[in-house]
Formats: sequence, structure tokens, C-alpha cells
Amino acid sequence: MNQGSDSLPPALAALLAGATDAPRLAVGLAAPDLRPWLAGNVMPGVWSFAAAEPGPHVVVVALMHGNEIGGAVLLESWLRGGLRPRCGRLSLVFANLEAFARFDPEDPTASRFLDEDMNRVWDEETLEGGRRSAELRRARALRPLLESADVLLDLHSMLWPGEPLLLCGQTARSAQLALRLGSPALAVADEGHAGGRRLLDYGPFRQPESQRTALLLEAGSHWEPETVAQMAASAARLLRLCGTVGIAEPLLPAPEPTPAPRLVEVTWTVTARSNSFAFLRPYRGGQVVAQRNTLIALDGDTEIRTPHDNCVMVMPNLRVGRGQTAVRLARFAGAGRLSELDA
Repeated sequence: MNQGSDSLPPALAALLAGATDAPRLAVGLAAPDLRPWLAGNVMPGVWSFAAAEPGPHVVVVALMHGNEIGGAVLLESWLRGGLRPRCGRLSLVFANLEAFARFDPEDPTASRFLDEDMNRVWDEETLEGGRRSAELRRARALRPLLESADVLLDLHSMLWPGEPLLLCGQTARSAQLALRLGSPALAVADEGHAGGRRLLDYGPFRQPESQRTALLLEAGSHWEPETVAQMAASAARLLRLCGTVGIAEPLLPAPEPTPAPRLVEVTWTVTARSNSFAFLRPYRGGQVVAQRNTLIALDGDTEIRTPHDNCVMVMPNLRVGRGQTAVRLARFAGAGRLSELDA
């Protein structure tokens, strides 16, 4: 889709003038009752089950952000149904329980975290340093279990509309896994955020000598049943791919055909340098801007233009503050890059 016009539509002019109020966010998903599962069997909020047969340790994480409740809905249904691995180990993690405890459907964005974003603390210097916060305290407690994962899936959702996608960071093994998983079909290789390292990018999952692999699923809008369905489909494919469960596991959705997966590589992570960053249009995640040098946003007086043709908009943040990621701009990986992954 060509978004080549540089004219400012009235809605954007109003937004830049500060005249547009944020729409009320609809919550179509009920928060799960986690009280039966808070104690865990390893530590609070963590359940781990081992099979008699050997196999990989698969970890599925929900509630890295306390208001992204879809993953908690999925894991609660697994626990309530008694899902167990047929080989290896399966661990289910409710990460930021303190933030989740404050979730209010009348103000659903307020419980993303208590002190700081829990998905920006995953580097050794931060984890081992002297900084204190509720999120760091929990991350430090979870660290030994997460470091033991062979494969980790971190379940997330989106505030702004966009196509579901798998973030695979910078390692070839994560990109390979995302393409093998194929659900959702869009895989995104990126370098993360300027504001801190994600769990996806934590040392054991990015070290060249390691075989541990992590993916981050952005399954859809925060509070919609379809988002939980995407999480269930993606997680089921991963558990079957790892051999953790059988094809006919009744608690998981049956395998379905998926479109051919595609890998895009982020060429520019746009970080807002002002508090007046605004897109010219309400771009949707996964949207393709056909022409290079198309004006897509203003960051104060600075123009943000697409760096190449067929530029993929990855998770545009339509209300971004200074220092936050506004959008990641990506290009489709060429045949040469894909053949490297297959090697």
C-alpha cells in the first residue's frame, strides 16, 4: 500500500495540536482467577512439571506486563486442565504478579508494571547491580529457572492494532525456530529497545555458543479473545515441535494449515526524541509502505521517512513518549538470508 502523500490529515493536525483525546480502551477479556495457582510448585507463580522421558525444558511465560492478561488466561486453562509433558520438562510462569494484582478493566493500561518495565531489565549488569524495584526483585528470583530453559516462549499482546508476529531478536537459531513454528506467519528479527534488554535478548538466549532459544509472541490486541486463541495456537505448535506433548493432546488446539512464514529484518528502530512524536496516519502493525522516503511521522520538527521500498511497520506506538520505541521499520529478508538460516 503506497502511503506517499506528505499532506497532514485533519486528525493528525488535531493530534499534533494536543486536541485529540485518547479513545476509551475496550476490555473484552475477563482477567483469570489465579488464586489457586499463586503458590506455585517451584516458587510463587511458577509451576514446573517433569516427564519420565527425557526432552527439552520448555518455559512459557505470561504476565511479563501485568495488564497483558491473555497469556495468563491461557496458562490458567492449562493448569486447571492438568496439562503435563510427555517428555522433558514444562514450566509455566506468571511473571509480574504484583502488577497483575492491580489490573482494573476500567483503567487497563495502568497495571503494565509497578516501578519499571519488567521486559527491559534482562542484562547481567542490571540484574546483578544495586538498583531496586519490584520488577527487578521478581526478575532476580525467576532468573535461575529461566536460565535453565532450552526453549522459551514469552507471551505478549499489543495496545495498538497490528498483525500478530514473533520477535526473534538477533540469533539465527531463534529466526529458524520462528519460521519453523509458522504461527503467526510474520517473524521479526530486531535488536530490541534503547530503554533496556528484553528477556528474549537475555544472555543465555543470545550467546553464540549457547543452543538455548527464546521467542516473543505479540499475539494481537491486549484484551480480545482472538489474542488468546493465537497464543494457544502458537504455544501448541511449539510444544508439539519440541515433543513436549503429543499431536492429539486434548487441551491444545488441533494443528491447522498456516500461510508461508516470512522473515523481516528491522533496519531502523525509531526512538522518540520528543514528547510530540506523531504519525501522519494511524498505521497498523504489519502494514507495508511501498515507497522509500515516504514521510510517516514527525518527531517534533524532525521528519521520519521510510528508509527503503516495501517498508514494514512493526508495532507502531500511536501514543509514544520521549525515549520510547515509536516503531520498528523492517524489510523482507532476501533469499540469501533465508538460505543462511537453512544451512
